[in-house]
Amino acid sequence: MDLREGVMDNSVATGEPPEAIHLIIKFYTCLLLAGFAFVPAYLVGYLYFFQDPTLLFEDHTFHIIAITAATLEGLFVTYVTWCCYQSSGDPLLRWMTLGFLGFVMIYALHGAFTGLAHSHIWLFLLYGPASRLVMAILLLVGMLSYHQPPDAADQRTKPRPWLTWIGLFLLVDLAVAFVANSQVAGHPAVRLSLEGGALVLSTLNVAVVLLRRFRSPLMVIFAISVTAFALSSLAFILARPWNHMWWLAHAIFAAGFFLLSYGVAQAFLSTRSFSKIYSQGELMVRLAESMAYAESALKELQRTNQELDHLAATDPLTGADNRRRFMARVDAEIDRVKRGGAPFSVLALDLDNFKSINDRYGHQVGDDILKRFVQECLDSIRPYDGVARVGGEEFMILLPQTSLEGARVIAERLRSAVATTSFNFSQQRITGVTVSIGVSQSGRDGDSIEEILRVADQRLYDAKHQGRNRVVTTVKTNLQPLP
Repeated sequence: MDLREGVMDNSVATGEPPEAIHLIIKFYTCLLLAGFAFVPAYLVGYLYFFQDPTLLFEDHTFHIIAITAATLEGLFVTYVTWCCYQSSGDPLLRWMTLGFLGFVMIYALHGAFTGLAHSHIWLFLLYGPASRLVMAILLLVGMLSYHQPPDAADQRTKPRPWLTWIGLFLLVDLAVAFVANSQVAGHPAVRLSLEGGALVLSTLNVAVVLLRRFRSPLMVIFAISVTAFALSSLAFILARPWNHMWWLAHAIFAAGFFLLSYGVAQAFLSTRSFSKIYSQGELMVRLAESMAYAESALKELQRTNQELDHLAATDPLTGADNRRRFMARVDAEIDRVKRGGAPFSVLALDLDNFKSINDRYGHQVGDDILKRFVQECLDSIRPYDGVARVGGEEFMILLPQTSLEGARVIAERLRSAVATTSFNFSQQRITGVTVSIGVSQSGRDGDSIEEILRVADQRLYDAKHQGRNRVVTTVKTNLQPLP
């Protein structure tokens, strides 16, 4: 009892009906499809048991018009199927194209010889079952090639194979004419073998679809259409020329052909392939896979964009911010101060006599010193402060919510740390690296970014003139140029 309650609670919680309901609905769907496919069988049974087979409707003009319409329809569907094949290379579509083409080339003579229905009945009748038999054979071959790799593009456009098949269909026309004019034409086995062969092969087509479990929408259409072809052959076997069963057989075949042409049109308007039209379940799986792939690609794109933003905003050698990003951060601090926030300070830094270090030890050592210097800066400031490289050995540090005196303390700590650091590279120990620092504060030394940075640079200039390796927070005037 508890287990049943747990299952019911889980179904209610997820909003999904029980699995048994899914199975019942799937079984009901299959019954509906089977019932729809066998609608012609009900009509055949009705006429066979309840209608007088001797009642005839013989109208040659109507028959010629109907066969002409069917021929034109067949030519159009052949062309559309050929276009789909040229686009996708689907082997099934190649065989369907040949099946439709063979049907049209043979079936057209059934209409052309309508006027001989009394004087040469077999020349009139045999082209019908022969056309259905040829199409059934080629559709079965196509079904056996389902899901095979697509044909190569150059193979699709070669005219020779298509002309060869056209020649074969013309030979079939001649063979039917020969049989129709022979002594065996009137034997019931001749017509029965042609029509029965079409019935058996069409049934095999449906069996292949069911056994191989082809459940895509177009294959469902294919199976229902070929079922109609099989039932039309059955109706032709049971019929006599011009009676109601004979006309019903024509109508059943036409219905199957129209339905299959709808499938071809759907293929043309979508993937141009029968094997790449998916069922609803397959579409949901593929949609989920596509969404997962798109989400993964989006995350990768976001990560790449973040990396690009970082690269665009940082100095590639030291990893410090570049001038553009530093200026943007100072602008943001100015806006914050204008809204009533605490003032901020800026440090302008320059490594002393750095050119002589490069000249003496080489640029590689100079680059290593720059990277080590940035690390010293980061160790001496707070996590939310910012270090930027604005020139060769020139740097800026932004100190949010920091007064001039607080900035001086931080700058002095950094100057002392650099002065006491030994830089060891490739068995070389370099000492005596120092830094000069100028300090300015927003509001006190200006309200714009240009004023604040200009004052910091001027005080750095003063630090250089006062002997380097020092921090300056006030501006001195009338300084001589550095030696």
